[in-house]
Amino acid sequence: MRGITTVGPALVVLTAAAAALFAAPAAVRQFVSGQTSVDVTLASKRLESETNILESINSVQRDIARVVEPSVVHVSTTGMVRRRGNGMGQPFVQSGSGWIWDDKGHIVTNAHVVDGAERIEVQLHDGELRDAELVGRDIRTDIAVLKIEPTAIHPAHRGNSDELQQGDLVYAFGSPFDFRFSMSSGIVSGLGRTAGPEEIDYQNFIQVDAAINPGNSGGPLTDIRGRVVGMNTAIATGRGNTVGQGQFAGIGLAIPMSMIDYVVTQLIETGEVRKGFLGVRVEAPDMLRSLQVGEPTLRFVAENFKGEGAVVTLVDPKSPALKSGLRVGDVLLAVGGRKITSSEQVPAIISSTRPGTDVTLDIWRANLASGAAETTSLIVTLGELDPSSRSGPFPAAMERVGLEKITTATEQRCRELDVPFRRGVLVETVTAGSEVEKYVPAGSIIVEVLEQPVGSVDEFFARVDRYLTSLRNGRMMTAGFLQVPITVITPTGDVQRVFLPLTPR
Repeated sequence: MRGITTVGPALVVLTAAAAALFAAPAAVRQFVSGQTSVDVTLASKRLESETNILESINSVQRDIARVVEPSVVHVSTTGMVRRRGNGMGQPFVQSGSGWIWDDKGHIVTNAHVVDGAERIEVQLHDGELRDAELVGRDIRTDIAVLKIEPTAIHPAHRGNSDELQQGDLVYAFGSPFDFRFSMSSGIVSGLGRTAGPEEIDYQNFIQVDAAINPGNSGGPLTDIRGRVVGMNTAIATGRGNTVGQGQFAGIGLAIPMSMIDYVVTQLIETGEVRKGFLGVRVEAPDMLRSLQVGEPTLRFVAENFKGEGAVVTLVDPKSPALKSGLRVGDVLLAVGGRKITSSEQVPAIISSTRPGTDVTLDIWRANLASGAAETTSLIVTLGELDPSSRSGPFPAAMERVGLEKITTATEQRCRELDVPFRRGVLVETVTAGSEVEKYVPAGSIIVEVLEQPVGSVDEFFARVDRYLTSLRNGRMMTAGFLQVPITVITPTGDVQRVFLPLTPR
């Protein structure tokens, strides 16, 4: 009996302990569940309150879409891809984006969106389709201007790209993968970028992480107030390797409004772009350090300059740079108040400034005598860039075959020569008795070169220059002789296809 008496209390204790073990988790779960319900209720009330900052952000972004979308257009083009040599071709259809510049019906897009187009169609935000004509394009900056009937349109609000800073919120509009009138958001990842396509000669891009894909090209990039600060242009997939048909990988590139405004205004006014000229060649400091330079000043810069800028390695004789006092070895720190972070920025900024403009150059200058350096400023009055100066032997070769003077065709100049106006390059004078005079008499207009349309002298030389560069890169000019096909329309309306011999001398 004593054993039974002893075991009884123990069983009671064990039973109570077991009950506690099973009951405690249930109680804890019930408590946690109750607490979660309270948290959800309070959080829901806070989210539904008028002070919810995310709802404010939503509201602002909706307003940005309402402001910008009516100015965005979808651009569709059709044309023929001609095979070089036989003139045969294959039809193509391509598309991109654009935005309405003003109430006169001008539309801005990328030059590559409409390159080679024989017909251009624009779709407005409400779905209406309108035919568009090409006003002008600048393939060196990849900017083009179209024009549509200026009725019931909503021009974009334009902003100032010079006010952008790294970290600013931006919004990209366009038709990625033909998803028309789309909007994406991101921030400004960097400014003054040059990791863009080789086809664009002047690069000073805004880098953004807003999603940009094929079809976004030509669409507007806006700030938080819905003002256009840039134009979506390219997708960077690797240093020096940017493709128009790639997929977004976190790096989108946009042309800044400062460059767009300069180019578009001139295209509308005259159909071509006058570019500023400084007259220097520049290199990145890192590139200079990687070379074994022998020039004393450049060697001093390579060994002593630390920081970002562009080193002047050549100054053209009689150039605005030389007249201003700029020297070989000077390091450009800022041009016109814009900080220089890459050597490619310098020609981009200079070319986007009107000839005759006074520009301040902030420079780092070496003093070999004292072994020190100083920071100073110079003021230079820009000249005008000669389009032919970038095209090696081709301009001189043209003169040798008889094409003495060519200019951009304008209505006024065509009237003065009493020839019908067409977009292209006007042949003003031809060497009397030359072979080419039979096919390209004075007053003819060159409308194609290398089976590609041209609308200005600058575009004419740019296309030839790129072709020659591609041949040199492919090492195909071993013979030192090349025939460049051009298509001309004579004053009588005859269409002639002529091969110009390019022979270096």
